[in-house]
Amino acid sequence: MNNILNSYDVIIIGGGAAGLMCAMTAAQRGRRVLVIEKSNKVGKKILMSGGGRCNFTNLYVEPDRFLSANRHFFKSALSRYTQWDFIALVEKHGIAYHDKGQGQLFCDDSAKAIVIMLLAECEQAGVEIRTHCEVLSISHSDHYEVQSNDGTFAAESLVVATGGLSIPTLGGSGYGYQLAEQFGLQSLPLKPALVPFTFTDGFKQMSTKLSGLAVEARISTTDKSFLEPVLFTHRGLSGPAVLQLSSYWQEGMVVMMDLLPTQDAVQLLKEFKQHSPKGLLRTQLAQYLPKHLVAELAALWWPALAETALAEIPDKVLQTVAENINGWQLKPAGTEGYRTAEVTLGGVCTDALSSKTMECKTQPGLYFVGEVVDVTGHLGGFNFQWAWASGYTAGQVA
Repeated sequence: MNNILNSYDVIIIGGGAAGLMCAMTAAQRGRRVLVIEKSNKVGKKILMSGGGRCNFTNLYVEPDRFLSANRHFFKSALSRYTQWDFIALVEKHGIAYHDKGQGQLFCDDSAKAIVIMLLAECEQAGVEIRTHCEVLSISHSDHYEVQSNDGTFAAESLVVATGGLSIPTLGGSGYGYQLAEQFGLQSLPLKPALVPFTFTDGFKQMSTKLSGLAVEARISTTDKSFLEPVLFTHRGLSGPAVLQLSSYWQEGMVVMMDLLPTQDAVQLLKEFKQHSPKGLLRTQLAQYLPKHLVAELAALWWPALAETALAEIPDKVLQTVAENINGWQLKPAGTEGYRTAEVTLGGVCTDALSSKTMECKTQPGLYFVGEVVDVTGHLGGFNFQWAWASGYTAGQVA
């Protein structure tokens, strides 16, 4: 291998969060590292994340914030490189940040600061980065040989940090899963996650009218629920609560939305009737919910009694309205798919990887890190923390 001109110790396929973290970590150990990135720049998903401010980690990194077929696999990496380690790196580079709530840490200014930080660490450690470099084929004998449109490269270690299928306009692809298959690894079923719901029934007309309106609500499946903002869109529902639930939702499932999650709506409507008997239900509800939303609910749930005083609305009708407010049943037709999904659920089966090194158990020198692996975090900085942790873990040994 030493006779090959473009020889390295480690080649990393993918210049995203996990790839760059792995590169700087390996290079800091004295390894000669090459990062291959097919697009025109590294860190594209970092740059667009968090509305351009990058929700780079979370103060409360707990196992229940992650999904994987193996509920224990990710614990090792997350303990080896914690949120506090990344925060220390951010502070070392003088990047101002803030807690947006629920431990979500964002840059005060631009996500560019995170990319600049990673590139500075890579440069200082001597990492070589090649953009516009597309892999054509990879083979292995006593080393890994990567043929690309920019030449042939060789290394004893190969790290796959290609990400998933999410947001293809930023470079998302299935190449990492193809590589896994090439070397005999299985991938678990893939689906878009952290993604808005779409509707094709009558609800779509209502959501279109309410597009841009957000409410604090609890949205649930039978075994999972999230209490966060829900956003009505021209295609259906989005917002943090919906994105979170999408990782657990399966096609055909009904979801429940509680519009007054801190209120017993039955009791509330009884109080309306008792204290404001001459008032209108929609007027009273508008104290708790946006007026436009209440108008749509009135047309949906009590259209014939919209102009009727509360005292004259039968208790049975109020009971039904209250039950709908606390448990509105909705059936998404699907999601917006990989086009807007923040991550890909599923991926390279963790049974084939060492949790302590991210190395393939049956293919020495081959590592998988980041989104390509079957580990998916909740919204709120957890997927970045997995990228940093898995990249660091592989970088320590690759």
